[in-house]
Amino acid sequence: MKTSFFHIAVTVKDLAPFESFYAKHFGFERARVIDLGDDAELIFLKNDDGFYLEVFPPEEERPCEMAGADGPHYPGLRHIAFQVDDVDAKLEEMGKDAVLSLGPLRFDDFIPGWKTAWLKDPEGNIVEITQGYKDSSNLPSHS
Repeated sequence: MKTSFFHIAVTVKDLAPFESFYAKHFGFERARVIDLGDDAELIFLKNDDGFYLEVFPPEEERPCEMAGADGPHYPGLRHIAFQVDDVDAKLEEMGKDAVLSLGPLRFDDFIPGWKTAWLKDPEGNIVEITQGYKDSSNLPSHS
């Protein structure tokens, strides 16, 4: 059976700045709103690439501080990433909304032209923007 990527789910304390950030800088728009009752909503945001963020309201307080740099290094979701044509131009376009947590860094030793920066969204989640990544060719299959 064919499968395809559908979404990443996030829990967001302050929806308005979160939604505005992803709409303004990564092209997300509301695709669906589901009433959860008690003035709570589940929001699906979608960009032009068909990438979804499923946005939940919080039901409890965050148990620890958010990670910095390129995200947490313990098991779990580390960051979400978007590929752009030019990292520096994207950072300039984002202006004060680009709250860098690490970089920009170059990875030319691995892939010529690969450059990445990590920043924080309004909730403190780490977002990577990267340019120049290319897949390896002729890798063995692990099926």
